[in-house]
Amino acid sequence: MASGRKKKGGRKEPKFDGPASLDSVRLNGWDRVGHAIDDDEPQPKRRRAKPIDDDDGDEAPRERRTRNAPARRDKESSSRGRSRSLLGRLAYWGVVFSLWGVIAGAGVIVWVGAQLPSIQSLEIPKRPPTIQIAAMDGSIIATRGEMPGANMSLKELPPYLPKAFVAIEDRRFYSHFGIDPTGIARAIVANLMHRGVSQGGSTLTQQLAKNLFLTQERTLQRKLQEAELALWLERKYSKAEILELYLNRVYFGSGAYGVEAAAQRYFGKSAKNVTLAEAAMLAGLVKSPSRLAPNRNPEGAEKRAQTVLTAMADVKFITEAQAQASIAHPAHAVNPAGAGTINYVADWIGEVLDDLVGQIDQNIVVETSIDPKLQSVAEAAIIDELATKSVKFNVSQGALVAMTPSGAVRAMVGGRNYAESQFNRAVTAKRQPGSAFKPFVYLTALEAGLTPDTVRQDAPLDVKGWKPENYSREYFGPVTLTRALAMSLNTVAVRLGIEVGPANVVRTAHRLGIASKLEANASISLGTSEVSVTELVGAYAPFANGGFAASPHVVNRIRTPEGKVLYARRADPPLKVIDPAYVGMMNSMMHETLVTGTARKADIPGWSAAGKTGTSQDFRDAWFVGYTANLVTGVWLGNDDNSPTKKATGGGLPVEVWTRFMKAAHQNVSPVPLPGSYQPPQTNDGGGFLSSLFPGNSRAPVPVQPMDRQQQIQQSSNQGYLPPPPNAQARPRVTQTSTRPEADSGLDGWLIDRVFGGRR
Repeated sequence: MASGRKKKGGRKEPKFDGPASLDSVRLNGWDRVGHAIDDDEPQPKRRRAKPIDDDDGDEAPRERRTRNAPARRDKESSSRGRSRSLLGRLAYWGVVFSLWGVIAGAGVIVWVGAQLPSIQSLEIPKRPPTIQIAAMDGSIIATRGEMPGANMSLKELPPYLPKAFVAIEDRRFYSHFGIDPTGIARAIVANLMHRGVSQGGSTLTQQLAKNLFLTQERTLQRKLQEAELALWLERKYSKAEILELYLNRVYFGSGAYGVEAAAQRYFGKSAKNVTLAEAAMLAGLVKSPSRLAPNRNPEGAEKRAQTVLTAMADVKFITEAQAQASIAHPAHAVNPAGAGTINYVADWIGEVLDDLVGQIDQNIVVETSIDPKLQSVAEAAIIDELATKSVKFNVSQGALVAMTPSGAVRAMVGGRNYAESQFNRAVTAKRQPGSAFKPFVYLTALEAGLTPDTVRQDAPLDVKGWKPENYSREYFGPVTLTRALAMSLNTVAVRLGIEVGPANVVRTAHRLGIASKLEANASISLGTSEVSVTELVGAYAPFANGGFAASPHVVNRIRTPEGKVLYARRADPPLKVIDPAYVGMMNSMMHETLVTGTARKADIPGWSAAGKTGTSQDFRDAWFVGYTANLVTGVWLGNDDNSPTKKATGGGLPVEVWTRFMKAAHQNVSPVPLPGSYQPPQTNDGGGFLSSLFPGNSRAPVPVQPMDRQQQIQQSSNQGYLPPPPNAQARPRVTQTSTRPEADSGLDGWLIDRVFGGRR
């Protein structure tokens, strides 16, 4: 072995066959170092080594190849061994990772399941809370929050209704086990091609799990919970039960949950009676209830319904002819009965619920003070008036609020059509009340010591460059406060405001119930600060109730459907804001507005009524707030963009609406006189007497003209007081002329000359 290894590893010496073998070895000039080489001397050709040819028969190369063969075989065998070893290792680690993957998956499933609600809560899922709004007679007039419909069984529904949902949402509903791998794969491919979420792979069972038990957030945890719940639902219920539960719980937009609520909301009928076109439209809503709601997006809802009908024909649920017939005659959402103005009340209630009972987490019933009959009358009065005269007077919107003298709202109209505009002009909008604000000026003057018979000058006025004018641009000289208020003379109101102080006028308005910010300047007497209809009507209520503060309210009680009381309104403690004597004076003065003043069209047979009209600058707002001892009602008409009307005044359209409403509201109600009374002074100091106090019965408009003694006695006996004696110096009658009578003698005349003499 040693010699072999030595021989194999020993040095091999070259062998020569003798001297002759070296004959060919010669050195030429090119081989010698430093030898000069002639250019003519040819360069020797170098011989190329011959390649080893297997066929040469040389023994040495063949011997070497033979010796290297075992090495090559060992190398190839080693390479194959390494390949087999690598495959083995891959298989081994693949099994290991698979086992760990199974363990991790099981852990995720356990963890996701641990985050789910208990099985007991899954058995009876909780619906979103429903807010039912009841009128004073107990009838439900509106529903807010979510609106669950009655549960419907599949047998009660037309067969094409559930099929429409299966066709568009889950065609393999009856073949999968709660999760549809084919649908998921299709959705993944579609989403990758569109580089976004273009379609989902959730089954009806998964959608039911999400709608019943989970939130709408898009997270991996929620999707895993959805899948796990879908498997649980498939194991727990049959396919028919799952589909029925789905149809009764899925959300259809506009607060409607379930096909019954959706059919009632959009088509005004039970789900039992929907047509094929309507069923297709309902099935199409599930994709995007808010965006595709037919009452908001009829074009989008119709297009989606066509897609549903095509899908139903593709899976042979209906014939192609049925699909085309339904496409040719699409479904249409029905408009709510009337203008839906009760929704303005419901919105107002929704704004105050949090203050009354906090966060709502259960079904509740809100008992209100709304009279459904009066609400219908108020709605019709506003809508009809605008329908017939809106173009003529360029008036597009209106609002009405009616409340009892204690502040309980009986009717509220926040606009002509709730479906077109949800903006509540009765509560939210604030507009200039114009002359409807003057009662607060006159009340402040009475409280400062003046009387309804006090005389002030009606003449041009300049207040630091501001020159208020009367509506007619006529001036009547010295007039009583009663006459000035009835005729709505602007100069007298401004003079009174300056005399008593604008700040005091503002304090009076706030004391009576105005909550808005009021600017204490000279123009406040003409109602230049903005107020809402509700707060202005509430501020008139003390005149109707004898001088007590009244807080406008609509919620009487809040309870659960089972009867548990969550809130009950307590009566406001009596807070006197007007002395009874001044209540009588103001009622007599504002009654004159309805008899001989700017509201002569207002008339309620058998009832004593009072009120004040108002028209803002450039005829932008027209108001009338009037009242009896039974009801206080305010009407506003104008435009949302504050554009001028075509000379619409408070004594026109608002009085017409008010009269129509108040006549209906006082039918079959026993008349009650307005509170307070006023006896005019019977003196000879030049002070005139009140031409007319509010009578027991409303009178038709009468012209202003002198009456003889017998007429005065007869009229006064009907009104409950005696006229001045014949020797009393009565002031000249105020006539509607452009002449300016001089100031009367006596204290009032002297005061006019002293205070306003330089401003005539």
